[in-house]
Amino acid sequence: MEAGRGEVFFQSLLDDDTRPVPASLRATSTVGADDLDIAPGRYFEPEFHRLEVDHVWRRVWQMACREEQIPNVGDSIVYDIVDASLIVVRTGPSEIRAFHNSCLHRGTQLRTAPGRVSEFRCPFHGFTWNLDGSFAGMPCPWDFPQVDPAGFGLPGASVGTWGGFVFVNLDRSAPPLEEYLEDLPWHFAAWPLEERYISANVVRVMPCNWKVALEAFIEAYHTVAVHPQLLRTTGDTVTEYDLYGRHVSRMITPVGVASENLDRAVDDAEILEAMFITSDADLAVEPGATVRHVLADRMRASLQERTGRDFTHISDAEALDGIEYFLFPNFMPWAGFLTPLVYRFRPNGDDPDSCVIDIMLLEPVPADGPRPAPAPTRYLGEGETWADAPELGYLGRILNQDGSTFGRIQRGLHASVRPSITLGRYQESRVRHFHAALDAYIAAGD
Repeated sequence: MEAGRGEVFFQSLLDDDTRPVPASLRATSTVGADDLDIAPGRYFEPEFHRLEVDHVWRRVWQMACREEQIPNVGDSIVYDIVDASLIVVRTGPSEIRAFHNSCLHRGTQLRTAPGRVSEFRCPFHGFTWNLDGSFAGMPCPWDFPQVDPAGFGLPGASVGTWGGFVFVNLDRSAPPLEEYLEDLPWHFAAWPLEERYISANVVRVMPCNWKVALEAFIEAYHTVAVHPQLLRTTGDTVTEYDLYGRHVSRMITPVGVASENLDRAVDDAEILEAMFITSDADLAVEPGATVRHVLADRMRASLQERTGRDFTHISDAEALDGIEYFLFPNFMPWAGFLTPLVYRFRPNGDDPDSCVIDIMLLEPVPADGPRPAPAPTRYLGEGETWADAPELGYLGRILNQDGSTFGRIQRGLHASVRPSITLGRYQESRVRHFHAALDAYIAAGD
C-alpha cells in the first residue's frame, strides 16, 4: 500500500538527522482508506452512550493514576468512570489494588477524595474493610447473622502498571495489560516514562462528548484554522500518521518546518524567532546545518540545564517533534522531549454531552537529588480556562484554542441532518481507527 505523504516527508527528515534515531520512529504503518460510517448520534444519543458504558468502559484497560501519586502504603485515589467508581490503593511497597467504591451494607461511597488511609470505613454505619479489601467488622454484628466475614471482602478490579502509570480494568476476565498495550512498551523503550514526574496535572470539564474532545487531539488537520500562530514552525500537513493493531496509533508532527498552508515563504531566521523555546538573540543557522539542527541543539542544552542529565545523544526528532501516541480508548502519552504531555478523556458521569479532560506534564527526573514530588491536581472550576493554570505555561493558551471549538462541535452534531460525518482519508485516519476499535468492542458485546 502506498505510504502517506506525511510518512514520506517525516522519514526524509529522519534521514537528515544529526543523531541515530530510535527504531520506533522508523516503524511506520501505512494507513488504509476505509469508508467507516460515523453517525452524529454516536456523540450524544443516550442509547449509544449506554453501549459504550457496557461494552467499552466496563471491558477495557484505562489509566487511573501515576504510581508516584500513591507512593506509600495506604495512599489512595478515587477513579470514577461513567457510573463506576474505584478506590486505587497501595497495599504494599510493590503492590497496588483497586476496589469498587461502594459499601457492601447499603452502597455508600467509601472514599470521595485521595488520601492516605489505614482502612476503608463507611461514614454511614461504620462497616470497615482492611487495605487488602478483607472485612474488618461492623457495629452490632449480632444483627447480621447472614454476613460471613471471610466472604464479605470488597469486590476488586484488575490492576496493571506500565511506564509509571497505574491501569485498571473493571472486567476481571480481561486479557492482561501487557497484551492490551500491544507494541506501546517497545515504542517507548527510548523514552521510559517511569523516569519522569508530574510537573503539572490539570482537570477541566468541557461541554462536549468525550469523543469530540479526544478526536481534536489525534489529528493535526485543524491547526490551520484553530492554531494559526503555529504555522510558521509546524508542518501540520506533513504529519505522519501510523496505526498499530486495534488499540494503538501515533502521529508525528515535525517542528522547525513551516506549514504548507502559509501563503508566503518563511526563512530560517523567522522560524528561529517564532520558536517559543529560543530566546537567544545570537542563534543562527550555520552553513551546512538546518534550522532543525539548531533548534535541536538548543533543546538538548535546555534539557541538560533543567535536569542535570546528558541529552547529547537524543535525535533531532526526539528533541523537537510532536510525537503523540494513543492507547484506546482514552489515553494519549507523548514521546520525545519537547512537549512532555499526557492526555486523558472521560465521559462526565452519565452525561453524553460533557466530558472530563486531564492534562499532565511529565518532566524528566533530575539526575541528582530526591525525586520531585508530583504536582497536586488542579481542578478548574466553572468560568476558568486552561490559561488559568499557570503550571501549563504557553500550552494553556493553545488548549483554550482547542476548547473554544468543543461546544460548537457538540451543538452542531445535534443539529446535523446528514447520516454521517465526513472524514479525510489520511489526516483523519486515526479518527477512523479509533471508531473501528469502538465498533469492535460494541459488536463483541452484542
